[in-house]
Amino acid sequence: MRQSKYFLKTSKTTSSDDVSVNAKLLEQGGFVQKVLAGVYNYLPLGQRVLTKIENIVRSEMDKIGNEMFMPVLHPKENWEKTGRWSTLDVLFKVKSQHGSEYALGPTHEEIVTPSAQPIINSYKDLPLSVYQIQTKFRDEPRAKSGLMRGREFRMKDLYSFHATTEDLEEYYNQKAIPAYERIYKTLGVNALLTEASGGTFSKFSHEYQVEIENGEDTIYICEKCGIAKNKEIFEDGAVCTNCGPTIWRETKASEVGNIFKLQDKYSSAFNLQYTDNQGAKKTVIMGCYGIGTSRLMGVIVEKFHDDKGIIWPANVAPFTMHLLALKGAEKEADQIYEDLLKRGVEVLYDDREASAGVKFSDSDLIGIPFRVLVSPKTIEKGSVEVKRRSESEARLIGISDLAELIK
Repeated sequence: MRQSKYFLKTSKTTSSDDVSVNAKLLEQGGFVQKVLAGVYNYLPLGQRVLTKIENIVRSEMDKIGNEMFMPVLHPKENWEKTGRWSTLDVLFKVKSQHGSEYALGPTHEEIVTPSAQPIINSYKDLPLSVYQIQTKFRDEPRAKSGLMRGREFRMKDLYSFHATTEDLEEYYNQKAIPAYERIYKTLGVNALLTEASGGTFSKFSHEYQVEIENGEDTIYICEKCGIAKNKEIFEDGAVCTNCGPTIWRETKASEVGNIFKLQDKYSSAFNLQYTDNQGAKKTVIMGCYGIGTSRLMGVIVEKFHDDKGIIWPANVAPFTMHLLALKGAEKEADQIYEDLLKRGVEVLYDDREASAGVKFSDSDLIGIPFRVLVSPKTIEKGSVEVKRRSESEARLIGISDLAELIK
């Protein structure tokens, strides 16, 4: 992609009054634009990152569930059945000109549960699991921290249906938790399994928390096994679930996922039942499993940056290579760019008429893993200068070796 023709402008300042690192760097780097508090445009650069995050999540969810897509606009009566129309304080409520009232979906238990009624009839139909990746809405009293707490955001939510609590436990521990661990490992973040309260979903839950300096949550980490507890449920001298008495380390963290054992809370509200092998009617047991994909994008920036800009992990970076052409080497840079595209390398090519200083500064801010500099000096040697964004030193390599090095 030629940068001169890309829908991208970097900036030294930001229009946001949000002081969080991810808000500042994502806006300055041309990844997002703030529309209003907690609502952002994802510009082409940001959309590429978000898509890569969601595709990593999708690749693991496809192993344990079927993808579907549910509406944002929910009927009021569904939320009244579960009691959350009047009790969920972040619920956006919309009244149409015809007098009907709706909710803008902050989560989808009120939709997915009745959707399973024509699908689940017998114990032979269970277990089942479905997921979606979709935009959610929550009327947060104070949207802050950039992408980490928005009023409109992207989320993956998976729902599982079971005949017994034992089957839910097996799915939860043997399928969902390992899938989440693989997702975070692929994304390059160390997400800690954290015991927490369940809010309106269940009595208890597990969160996945990433340690960051200005995280919104306080967690306590067991020094022996690494499992954590959220401050909400932590008591001085609390024992570790795995180790018993232990030493706890207090730290700040930000949530990047949450999983719940719903049991029969929502299936009872919608009378979702199945017939067991004795012909008796029984209530379906449920679980739900969320990952905030746009929130993850913000957390990754909070975790991986320096004083110059973002340092994207390779798997989620918008491009693999940032190719910079200096004055006098445009022709050679054009040829390198075309050759790289033919080899399938994702390249952002800075072909702008701008100074070397501006190009270097923008490249550091945007944070693409490899910066490749083409200049008259390097061309004389039949080489280009390659620098990893995460490293301070650059090196010369032969032009013919460039594509192989990136691979």
